[in-house]
Order: sequence, then structure tokens, then C-alpha cells
Amino acid sequence: MQRTMRRTMLGLLAVMALLAGQVVVAKAESPALNINTASAQELASIKGIGPAKAKAIVDHREANGAFKSVDDLKMVRGIGDNLLEQLRPQVTVGGEAKTGKSAKH
Repeated sequence: MQRTMRRTMLGLLAVMALLAGQVVVAKAESPALNINTASAQELASIKGIGPAKAKAIVDHREANGAFKSVDDLKMVRGIGDNLLEQLRPQVTVGGEAKTGKSAKH
């Protein structure tokens, strides 16, 4: 009887662990934030970006125009290769600019 109870408890714990993992995965799949339209406050909500970097991103965008790709974030002071790779799944430039291809008519 104890063996059955122990197996049942372990099974329940395993199911709970799997469900907890699904919640984390669902949260990680939230839509990417468009760096060409996001406010400094929205940008600051991204992990790895604080208020100062968020302001620098907005200032760069206002001074130089829209980002053509996520890689253009490297032009912002304080964003290097490592931070860019951390940000990449969390941000987008939206629309056609992401692919860098122009439509031909």
C-alpha cells in the first residue's frame, strides 16, 4: 500500500512539474516587441533593457529613423553582441523590414 501511495505521489509530482514547464514555455512565447514602434516604457519592460537603454533606443530611432533589422540595435550605445542575442527572441522590427527584401512589381 505504501509503495502504491509513493508511486501515486511521484506521478502527481511529475505531472505538476510538466504543467509548470508548460506555463514557462507559454510565457516565453509572448509576442515580440516592435522596436520601431515601442515606447521607452515598453522597451524597459524587456529583460536586459533598463530605462537608460530604452531611452537610448528611442533616441537612436528618432535621430536615425526606423531600425531595418534587429541587428541594428548594435548601433545603440550599450548594446553589444551578447545583449543582442539575449534580446533577439524578444524584439522585432515588424513588417517587411524584418526580411530586408523589397517587393518588386
